[in-house]
Parts: sequence; structure tokens; C-alpha cells
Amino acid sequence: MPEGRESRERIVQLWLGRGRGLIPRMNLRVECAGPEGATVRMPFNPAFCIDAEATLLHGGVLTALLDSVFGLANLLAIPDVLSMATLDLRMDYLRPAQSRADILVHAACYRQTRHIAFDSGRVWFDGDREAEVARGTASFALTRRQAEAGPGEQAPTPA
Repeated sequence: MPEGRESRERIVQLWLGRGRGLIPRMNLRVECAGPEGATVRMPFNPAFCIDAEATLLHGGVLTALLDSVFGLANLLAIPDVLSMATLDLRMDYLRPAQSRADILVHAACYRQTRHIAFDSGRVWFDGDREAEVARGTASFALTRRQAEAGPGEQAPTPA
């Protein structure tokens, strides 16, 4: 298996194992993952619904899901990230999240600087990719590994 693929698989396993709070209850499955982004599936869960018929997903669940998948996209796109924190997160809800189908999310890091990552993503129900439920954008503060100093050099200090 190529080194890049092994590295991606390690990142995905680390991401799946580090979830806290609501995220572990989502039973997430990574459909595809690479430097161009990640697509993640969340199986339908009536516990996340807010109506008596258990078909309307709570918007906070979608926001938490997309925020988490943004993190995975950053880890895949930026090789030296140690940690990150969400600076800004915007969700545009395009239609009611009403279905009993699985939810799919695609997120990608489309730009990065030394200290900031910028992401975009979309949310839809399985079987209806063209009818997006929501779109989101976010920015993240990054903590990166220090560059190793060569002989006789000092490693740069964080700004």
C-alpha cells in the first residue's frame, strides 16, 4: 500500500477515535478521504430528530457534524497540523433536513496559511445529492509542528 494511503488511513482512524460528546453517538463512517477533502456518512438516528414522526433532524446535529468533518479535511490537507480550533463557522440551511435516509457530508480545506485554514462543505441525504440540505464555511486556527532545525540552526519559535 502506498505511504500516502497508509498515512490517510492513520489520520482517519485517529479522527474517528478522538470524537467527544455528540460525535461518537453519530456512528460516522468515512466514505472517502484525501487531500482534496473527505466525505462522511452519518446513519439515520431518530434520537437526533425534533419532531414526533422522527424525520426532521435538529440543525445543531448538522452543524456539529460538518464542524467535525472540517477538522478531518484539515488533517488530510495540511500534513504538519498538531491541533486546530474553530474560529468561525457559518451554516446556510437550504431546506428542512427531513428524511429517514443517511446524511452525507463533504468537506474540503480550500486555502491555508501558516496559522489559518479555510474550509467549505455541503450536506445532503443519501440518494439525493443534488438537493443539498445545508452548506457551510469555516476558518480554523492551526497549531503546526515546529520545523526541525538543521546542524547549527535554531528551530523557529511560534509567533
